[in-house]
Amino acid sequence: MLRALLALMLTVTFVSTAHAQEGASPDREATGGAQTLEDIMARQRGEEVDNSFRSDATGDPDSAAGIASQLGTLGGASDPELWRALRFGTANITASNNSPTATTLIQDGGMGWLQFREGPLASYGGGLLIVTAALLAVFLMVRGRITIDGEKTGRTITRFKAVERFGHWLLAGSFILLGVTGLVSLFGRTVFIPVFGHEAFSYLAVGSKWIHNNVSWAFMLALAMIFVMWVIHNLPDRTDINWLLKGGGIFTNGHPPAKKFNAGQKLIFWSVIVLGTSISVSGLALLFPFEFNMFAPTFAKLNSFGISEALGLGTLRETLAPHEEMQYAQLWHAIVSFVLMAIILAHIYIGSVGMEGAYDAMGSGEVEEQWAREHHSIWAEEELAKDRKAPESATPAE
Repeated sequence: MLRALLALMLTVTFVSTAHAQEGASPDREATGGAQTLEDIMARQRGEEVDNSFRSDATGDPDSAAGIASQLGTLGGASDPELWRALRFGTANITASNNSPTATTLIQDGGMGWLQFREGPLASYGGGLLIVTAALLAVFLMVRGRITIDGEKTGRTITRFKAVERFGHWLLAGSFILLGVTGLVSLFGRTVFIPVFGHEAFSYLAVGSKWIHNNVSWAFMLALAMIFVMWVIHNLPDRTDINWLLKGGGIFTNGHPPAKKFNAGQKLIFWSVIVLGTSISVSGLALLFPFEFNMFAPTFAKLNSFGISEALGLGTLRETLAPHEEMQYAQLWHAIVSFVLMAIILAHIYIGSVGMEGAYDAMGSGEVEEQWAREHHSIWAEEELAKDRKAPESATPAE
């Protein structure tokens, strides 16, 4: 899944400007090496254009005027050549501070980031959430609520202890807050400002940013908690194959045997752990800007293992400006968050209106015995066996 997400992001955004279009290079002899009409038209069509005629034309120190001449020494570079050198990172720049961004005066990848953020990211991400919600609504109308088939016993089994429920709700609550505030940030200009106005939205945006930055620590803590508590119960098991083959009984009557967590819940668990960890890592890079360079080393690994070529991405750039690292981190953070939000929507549906008795597991921690027998029969038998064994092993009072 991560490879597919990486392919999506790099295909639609500003991947590499290092390789030009296949075929013969444009003939620039008539223009003195400058861009041609073909270059301009190709750029308007969204095609990649060889930029070497710009990146290589950054001046010549040997052609500098003599120090005794009328114009003095200009370093052999005109103003346009100097700006090109700044743009392509070849200018000799010194700064009074050691900030990673101090010597980066021009970074033209920002426009690609902005266009992708306001275009494909917002439209496809928002569309994914809307389509997921619509499909769940249609499924509820067609399938109806999954009810308890057998007769209720009136007896309950402890499904989750208090600490487990605390970890779950801490994760759920923090993720919902992070999702809502993240959407406020992404759709502020297009949705919220036209509705509330600039001044009202400014308060909403500032508050959302504060909540997003600080609640993130609760999310990461809860993520670690549920991993430690539940990883042993979410390891793959041969019963998962049978559960998946039968669709978990979601589409038919009857439910295949399952332990404490069935195959569907295991898929949710590992999606939360893997995608949640990825979101957390990229979020830390954004919380501490320019401190973590993740994407240039990642691109180097993808190139070395041939993965980028296999995905049809060509050779990825292994040298990125500090700003580009942040731009990639922000895009990755948002893309993975959208995917996880869609998955969590399905999880919320099943745990609430989609299945009778499911909410009790995380509500009170106690579930109806018949529900446990139907949905987690192997686990239910183990728990009931413990209850039967406990009175037998009890020592009579003297």
